Amino acid sequence: MTRRHLRYGAPAALLGLALLASGCSSNTAGDAAAGDSSSDSASEEHAHSDEQRVAVSYAGGIAVLDAETLELVDELESEEFTRLNAAGDGRHVFVTTSQGFELLDTAEPALTGLVVPASAAGHVVRHAGKTVLYDDGAGETTVFDTHDLAHVDGELPEAVTHTAEHAHHGVSIELEDGTLVTTVGDETSRSGAVALHAHDDHWDEVASSDQCPGIHGEGTAADEAVVFGCEDGALLYSDGAFTKLDAPDAYGRMGNAFVSETSPIVVGDYKSDPDAEGYLLGSVALIDTVAEKLEVVDLPENVRYTFRDVTRGPDDLAYILSTDGSIHVLDPETGDLVDEFPVIDAWEGPAEWQDAHPALVGTGGDTAYVTEPAANSVHAVDLRTGEITATAELDHTPNEFAVALGEH
Repeated sequence: MTRRHLRYGAPAALLGLALLASGCSSNTAGDAAAGDSSSDSASEEHAHSDEQRVAVSYAGGIAVLDAETLELVDELESEEFTRLNAAGDGRHVFVTTSQGFELLDTAEPALTGLVVPASAAGHVVRHAGKTVLYDDGAGETTVFDTHDLAHVDGELPEAVTHTAEHAHHGVSIELEDGTLVTTVGDETSRSGAVALHAHDDHWDEVASSDQCPGIHGEGTAADEAVVFGCEDGALLYSDGAFTKLDAPDAYGRMGNAFVSETSPIVVGDYKSDPDAEGYLLGSVALIDTVAEKLEVVDLPENVRYTFRDVTRGPDDLAYILSTDGSIHVLDPETGDLVDEFPVIDAWEGPAEWQDAHPALVGTGGDTAYVTEPAANSVHAVDLRTGEITATAELDHTPNEFAVALGEH
């Protein structure tokens, strides 16, 4: 892999600010986000393959399944705990391990041995034909052309990198015009984000904000409106400027953004009690990126979920897998629950975020996948009807999940 490093040339005004590295890594750290806030859209580039595969991690390994039938294709040995993120090319998955981001070819299937080194592999974001990796341990962003990943042959393609002033639990995204929007912080705290343009051997600042304490999670809505979660609301980047959207509570943490790139409304997980134990949540944040408003919707008592249990699907609706075992369908336009699909048995929230617990993973189409660790099972669900179209019973307890659909 060839890396082209650009030095960040910060203007004096920025250097005078105590900016905090913002981490919205959906792949690592105790407040980990859902696999990737942008991952609910269909693959932007599709490999030249008719195979449609999904990858499921378990303790010590990864199972590769046929996306339609959920039949087992192969199993691969891996580390005790790994995280999975689609590369966005329709064929590969990045496996986050202690060594960094390793590329898994789901068509072979095989772990390729091609690794982007990282001391703390974090977020993988896919948008506008780019696949962006973030190393929390070094504060380094690595940007690949997604199309190039589909055609790797023995080595990783050329990449552009950016290194933050301080390492932190962060995330980056590259927009269609080449703007890099990346979080800011250090190892002790995170406060905001900065938008940069690449120029020759350095980066020029477009805009910045330090108004997002604990910044975490990223999602891109319609018209490339980018939303980050804060401990007191959300931070919006749109049309070259940042706007802070305040939460209605003194502590109103949005940690993960669930988006559709055809909808201006972002659905975020939401927590108003900083002392609440466990990982179950009972409210969602609805962010209108056009009106620049944030609204909190309290869910019924029977609807409780974690960061792994929300996706977007048909008609830009939001789908929430609750501890009652049902997928509850939420209309982001109104905040109303409009349907319910029983899928699995009732379950309890995890003691630790890494613990295997049910997850809901979308594809950008009508199909989504639900993991059921208590039954060592994975289910394919039609989000329009609630019908379970396929079920796989594994020899291991499923944990992380990633979709790598081929041409379709």
